[in-house]
Amino acid sequence: MSGVTQDRWAAWFLHRRHGGDPEELRRTLEYLAPIRDRVIAGAQLTEGDTILDVGCGDGLIAFRAAEVVGTSGMVIFSDISAELLDRCRMLADEVELADRCQYVRAAARDLGPIENASIDAVTMRSVLIYEQDKSAAFAEAHRVLRPGGRLSLFEPINRFGYPEPPGRFMGADVRPVVELAAKVRAVYETIQPSNSDPMVNFDERDLIHLAQEAGFAEIHLQLYVDIGRRKPMAWETFLNRAGNPRIPTLREAMAQALTLEEADHLSTRLRPQIEAGTARDSLAVAYLSASRSTEQP
Repeated sequence: MSGVTQDRWAAWFLHRRHGGDPEELRRTLEYLAPIRDRVIAGAQLTEGDTILDVGCGDGLIAFRAAEVVGTSGMVIFSDISAELLDRCRMLADEVELADRCQYVRAAARDLGPIENASIDAVTMRSVLIYEQDKSAAFAEAHRVLRPGGRLSLFEPINRFGYPEPPGRFMGADVRPVVELAAKVRAVYETIQPSNSDPMVNFDERDLIHLAQEAGFAEIHLQLYVDIGRRKPMAWETFLNRAGNPRIPTLREAMAQALTLEEADHLSTRLRPQIEAGTARDSLAVAYLSASRSTEQP
């Protein structure tokens, strides 16, 4: 991929999620590796399987899956971003996996190009947080799976610990500058309302219900909760990171909501806590695996 992309999904994967900091990218990939491996384990892949990775992004799960299914298997990369699919295609060529890879531009809620009952396993990682019609996404995964096929997914449960209390912003204690933090918080709230955005409009129980509603059998879900402190981070990296493809970086949000003097006051309060790793962190994630019944309807 060359030049500056206009695709917000590709821009986020390739730059904005780590703020252009190579060390932060390394830490991000280090964090994601066990998630990838667990999702693949939940899919129970075997050699020769056909796997559909929905919302493949930059291929984190799909490329590892290609190794598992072997030369007789097939991996279908599916994403709404044409640029990310192009990048995955380029990487597959570079590592000589092109003969077992296919590419489909489609949303989780509409996998129309994929034939009914044609897939052995469907994987998703952090896909439903962007999908308003989660019921349709589960129904589509069920549709494309063969009888006995497996679904394996990972989703952050962002409803946990959200929204933060007024005296906290991005985990930091902002009580002395609470009004400034509220102005910046409002920028994010306008883009992703805490009472309706797909990022926060579900929890682990909803995932179970959605899987049941779609017709899946043998559903398993594990919830993990971690409450502690944020790991220390360079201030410039923190300013330049975006939490997801749809929202601005902190630097951009402050520029939109605050005067230069106000931004300086808020930064003075935030920076020591971010760099020292004293800001709070609350995280909940869910792994769900399920199978399509072998019985014909």
